[in-house]
Amino acid sequence: MAFPQPRPQAPQLPQHLLRTVECQQGAVRAVRFNADGNYVLTCGGDKSLKLWSVSRGTLLKTYTGHGYEVLDVDCSYDNSQLCSCSSDKTVILWDVGSGQVTRKLRGHAGKVNCVQFNEEATVMLSGSIDGTVRCWDTRSRQMKPIQILDEAQDGISSLKVSEHELLTGSVDGRVRRYDLRMGQLNVDFIGSPITCVCFSRDGQCTLSSSLDSTVRLLDKSSGEMLGEHTHSELFRRWPCLLLGSGGGLPDFKDACWESCCPITVLPPNGAPPFDCYGGVCSGVGGGARGCSCGRQLSSAC
Repeated sequence: MAFPQPRPQAPQLPQHLLRTVECQQGAVRAVRFNADGNYVLTCGGDKSLKLWSVSRGTLLKTYTGHGYEVLDVDCSYDNSQLCSCSSDKTVILWDVGSGQVTRKLRGHAGKVNCVQFNEEATVMLSGSIDGTVRCWDTRSRQMKPIQILDEAQDGISSLKVSEHELLTGSVDGRVRRYDLRMGQLNVDFIGSPITCVCFSRDGQCTLSSSLDSTVRLLDKSSGEMLGEHTHSELFRRWPCLLLGSGGGLPDFKDACWESCCPITVLPPNGAPPFDCYGGVCSGVGGGARGCSCGRQLSSAC
């Protein structure tokens, strides 16, 4: 008689502090891994981007070119380019090696909250407080967006790209999923302003966090609510992380926890590693009430 296998233990959040990095950028608005997870990028309130070695915790390069605080950054799949966005309403394409600005793109009417490359790094997508998502061709010298998605009724707080799909979260309380191949738009009404969105690891679900301190797991095709988890403070500021293929707690390769001025790198705690989807790290320190540097954290991830 064969006995059933014991249920695997749910992976736990990492608890051991590996390293703290003093960024010296004022408020740290976002922390992102590069494509292979060996480097970390920090977005500062001092208008700069900084590239750090994860293993040594050393500063490798500083990128300057924005006119106001930097809110988000993404790295291309081959680590050759960066794209960043800022409260100065611009999106910048950078050459990683030289640190030079390849292109500075204007068009948004308000601060740009989020930016991401597509998988081939041929298109940059930016979401702004002006309620639009703009798509920019990285290979063309054209300074105008190739497409503008303006269905949101309020600011775009978060976006994620996966193959031919685009997921956006808006302050109007709606999660929108664009099927760019089929030309279709699916909308899920959450009700509370969305702070962050992402796809599950298997691509069958979407995860969103909102200002009512709740994370919701939705079936991508039907919109059915599969799970809802509430916490008094954590989910207000915690960007959504990857779900495992089973829809449970995420495993972590590394997680960077933002505490406004320094960043802290935490290693795995016995959980099987995987690469962060889109290189997203979490930011839960400091808090909306402020931190040691006296600055306020943005409510959007």
